[in-house]
Amino acid sequence: MRDLRSLPPIGLSLYRIVIGFLMTCHGASTLTGFPVKPYGGHTLSLTEWPDGVAGLLQLAFGLLVMLGLATRPAAIVLSGTMAYAYFSVHQKHALLPMANGGEQAALFSWSFLLIAIIGAGPLALDALLARSRSQDEGHVARVARRLTSRNTPAAPGMD
Repeated sequence: MRDLRSLPPIGLSLYRIVIGFLMTCHGASTLTGFPVKPYGGHTLSLTEWPDGVAGLLQLAFGLLVMLGLATRPAAIVLSGTMAYAYFSVHQKHALLPMANGGEQAALFSWSFLLIAIIGAGPLALDALLARSRSQDEGHVARVARRLTSRNTPAAPGMD
């Protein structure tokens, strides 16, 4: 069995994937009615302020968070979007989320803030790209060392 210390980073990645998937579905539902009809029963245009624009942000940035690509900036945008939704839509009805229907917005806002702070975890496209870049840089450095060692003249007395 693998070391238990490897589980939290994988758990973080799974958390990010699920939260990003849920937000992507929320945005897709708002704009297209897929995978289910939105809460209001009708889809919104991209040009409707603020709900249509929010749906586009939820769809696009939710997908980025789910994939782990530009995760921190995308999570910050989504955290702010959900905080805006909470304070502009829900807070005016009552103070507490349980009374104003804003539990979902509050949970999403804090979830994305957590993802922005902690990062994407190891199961992310950002991590894959970083590993690929470091391997490429290591390969270039090895080739450069080989080339310079062949072309460097021997020091006097070292023949």
